[in-house]
Amino acid sequence: MTLALPRPATPDDLFACLDRLGVAHRTVSHPPLFTVEESQALRGTIPGGHTKNLFLKDKRGTLYLVVALEDAVIDLKGLHRRLSSGESSAGRLSFGSAELMQEVLGVTPGSVTPFAVINDTALRVTVVLDEPMLAHDPLNYHPLVNTMTTAIAPADLLRFLRHTGHEPRRLTVSGGASPD
Repeated sequence: MTLALPRPATPDDLFACLDRLGVAHRTVSHPPLFTVEESQALRGTIPGGHTKNLFLKDKRGTLYLVVALEDAVIDLKGLHRRLSSGESSAGRLSFGSAELMQEVLGVTPGSVTPFAVINDTALRVTVVLDEPMLAHDPLNYHPLVNTMTTAIAPADLLRFLRHTGHEPRRLTVSGGASPD
């Protein structure tokens, strides 16, 4: 006998969670978007900071969701140095597979979003927010599917992440060379 896993949250589940938290959000529907380039066509209709989300893992299997502005330059080869801190050390990073993404975050490639941690009840993912992104208000993310974009204030994103048990790491991970 196999145990059925709980189904991943839907956009309606996410919106209900945001409503319960008193988080203001606005969502726009659009054709499916899979890349930053495709989403740039919506600039005139969706104000605010537009983002990219990198689902990464290191050789030890530690998972990271790095969230930054869409045009942020992130040195993937050196990112592990930026993620290492006094208490923990990140190994070299690679992209997590689509299967792992579905298993842990309940989303498919093209729909990666910080909202997906609503599905990470085992708290396997460390959320890393690129500090420059948090200066934009609102911030725009897919609400678990790539056929919509949801705008949310930076403080409300932090509140949502903490509500799910994910205390985000706020670091500058974009721009320049990685520290040695």
